[in-house]
Amino acid sequence: MRLALRAGWDYIPCVQLRPADREFLLALADVAFSNPFSAKRATLVSRLVPNLALEALAGDREALARTVASRLAAFAGSAGTIARLDASDRELVRVARLYLAYHRYLPQLDSLIERQAPGGAPLAVSFGDEALATIIASGLDEERAVRFFAFFFQLRRAFYFIARSLAGECDSIRRLREALWNNVFTDDMRGYEAALWSRMEDFSTLLLGETGTGKGEAAAAIGRSAFIPYVARERRFAANFAESFIAINLSQFPETLIESELFGHRKGAFTGAIDHHEGVFGRCSEHGALFLDEIGEVTAGVQIKLLQVLQERTFTPVGGHEKKRFSGRVIAATNRPLGELRRAGRFREDFFYRLCSDVIEVPTLRQRIAESPAELAVLVRLLVSRITGAEDAALTARVQEQLETGLPRDYPWPGNVRELEQAVRRVLLTGRYAGDAAPAAADEDAALIGQLRAGALTANALLAGYCRFLYRRLGTYAEVARRTGLDPRTSRKHIENGKDR
Repeated sequence: MRLALRAGWDYIPCVQLRPADREFLLALADVAFSNPFSAKRATLVSRLVPNLALEALAGDREALARTVASRLAAFAGSAGTIARLDASDRELVRVARLYLAYHRYLPQLDSLIERQAPGGAPLAVSFGDEALATIIASGLDEERAVRFFAFFFQLRRAFYFIARSLAGECDSIRRLREALWNNVFTDDMRGYEAALWSRMEDFSTLLLGETGTGKGEAAAAIGRSAFIPYVARERRFAANFAESFIAINLSQFPETLIESELFGHRKGAFTGAIDHHEGVFGRCSEHGALFLDEIGEVTAGVQIKLLQVLQERTFTPVGGHEKKRFSGRVIAATNRPLGELRRAGRFREDFFYRLCSDVIEVPTLRQRIAESPAELAVLVRLLVSRITGAEDAALTARVQEQLETGLPRDYPWPGNVRELEQAVRRVLLTGRYAGDAAPAAADEDAALIGQLRAGALTANALLAGYCRFLYRRLGTYAEVARRTGLDPRTSRKHIENGKDR
């Protein structure tokens, strides 16, 4: 038995966890700090609760919490016992108790999310004092306990919005959810909690994907999941997450107004500027995020000014002289092929490298269906429920049947999920949907077939054409490489070369 040194040079026996308990708590710590959308997380949880299959775990999210509570029963009522553990064992027990505290307040956190989602001022947190007392009892000092309570709210918001905003079970959507979680918390949540939670504004994100794939939903999931401090004395959070996320589509503004919409302007700055105007950078909360959609549409001059904001974290309204600080996070998106924009000089290299702390591709609907034909049925069921306000199996089956009989077998869904939503609405209204001919893609396919029949293609041109054909349907370089058996870099080269033809 080891001895522990206390103040006054007293010695008390130092107890240790049993090897089996330590192994369990080490595994639990890995679960607590892992990505909930990763395959690794599911494997870790199934090992901790071996008597339940993964399907049962998905339907019983409290199974692991109950298991943890029973394993901690020997320590739950004895602060003295925990104090006698050595530092490493004591930290394992602390993590386990925090895990239980988080799950204890999930219903209240979910309710708070739903009540604050419509917007408005931050609401009072009626359970805040009780939750802080529980966290402090887990072994944290008051300052860190307040921060952990804010982590609890952030964790639940991130799970809530990532899981609900991006429906589907195909591999590419699973990878997207995992990537979005990492974008919020990094791939090392221990490092995030220790040092990065207050520095995430330094990490910009670029979302890539065709029109209608859901880039806006992905951006909103990131933006609404930011860390927001808890103000204990006021029993509320410092900001409402619904007000902290601001989105702007840059393609809807003429070039002459984009700078004003971004940075604001002073009265008299130009003809028609009859009053001061605050742009989106000025309106964005220090705890929030700004989503710049269609970033590929802005001119080089605007890109330079955006680059300065990202580098210096300051901006100046049009016609003004004072510098204002921007403390939020920037998320940008484009539906244009980034390689084409960069080669044509329409997307500055320095701006790209400042934006690309993380680059996330949002998959096309045709790629999702190619990976899992059941994906379409999952989305139709969700859309029917969202449109009608209730689950309706008969109505869902009717829409699904009409889409299957009214569309070609390999219909490419050029408008992606946005087109699917309108297709569901049209079936509900008219009873049928014939699809969008997508003339540009159809013309490219016809041209390729014509050249093939005429024997007018070299081997390289044929391979590039086939890779482009697959890319239009599957949406990612990786999937094209898998289908063709080519190295990913080789398939990408053929696709990019084909774009210039």
